[in-house]
Amino acid sequence: MNLDQNRIEALKSWLASELKNPAFALEPASSDAGFRRYFRASFNGQTRIVMDAPSDKEDCRPFLAVAELLRTAGVHVPEVYATDLTQGFLLLSDLGPSTYLQAITEDNADELFLDAIDTLVRWQQASRPGVLPPYDEALLRRELALFPDWYVERHLGVTLTAAQQEALANIFSLIIKNNLAQPSVFVHRDYMPRNLMVATPNPGVLDFQDAVYGPISYDVASLFKDAFLSWPEERVLDWTIRYWEKAKRAGLPVHQDFAEFYRDFEWMGLQRHLKVLGIFARLNYRDNKPTYLADTPRFITYVRDVANRYGELRPLLRLLDDLDNKQLAVGYTF
Repeated sequence: MNLDQNRIEALKSWLASELKNPAFALEPASSDAGFRRYFRASFNGQTRIVMDAPSDKEDCRPFLAVAELLRTAGVHVPEVYATDLTQGFLLLSDLGPSTYLQAITEDNADELFLDAIDTLVRWQQASRPGVLPPYDEALLRRELALFPDWYVERHLGVTLTAAQQEALANIFSLIIKNNLAQPSVFVHRDYMPRNLMVATPNPGVLDFQDAVYGPISYDVASLFKDAFLSWPEERVLDWTIRYWEKAKRAGLPVHQDFAEFYRDFEWMGLQRHLKVLGIFARLNYRDNKPTYLADTPRFITYVRDVANRYGELRPLLRLLDDLDNKQLAVGYTF
């Protein structure tokens, strides 16, 4: 029996004890970009979700702590029925089979996103310093470094020149300066359709264990500039205005001028886009999860759109052009 089979057997044994019912069916529910995976247990006409998070690779305690913060803020998150932190097993309520990503269409997007906006505003209203880790300069820089390290060098096979490295470092400093100047709130950090469930009340929220205290526009950018789904700019603008109006009414510290908030939204999104390009490459080359690479062109488009709009970011546009030309010269496509 291999290690994975041993773990499955351990999970089944634990689950049978917790459910007080050995007659249950277990099937995969989902997995994520980390080492966590999820199963749906069915028994006596009921279902539960089981999180399998190996304790040598994942720490379940942040999940439990942030779940309580979200629940206290009035956000619909899974109930925790049982925990085994030594093995890395959690037994959770089932928020249903359908994510926003699976359910959303052009026709229902407004309704679904308005619910997501209301939930985000409630989450941000609960914010207070000193509770979650800070989204500080060191973390922002570590994330941005994933772009040259994993996307440019490992994925594209390009070594940047000294001039290109300097230009990129200057761009990173501009991005971080903007990010850190924004008011801070609780940040889910992956608030996107893949992690929102169609549920009652709507939405159910998942994958929140990496939450931090940081820039107010971060979760807004995650929601509308999605990793797996793109929307026309006019709809993104409309939804962002709707968030901004609700945030202002709720007393959140957004800019009184929407144009200033939208600039922050775009610059915060840029930090995320560059980071995700690096993460998707790392998932492929380090973690043997190749499917994410198919979405890298979406993020290049996001980055180009922002770089085109702001003169200070033109060096980034030139760098992307240089990278494209380099790859074309060697016959590389992505």
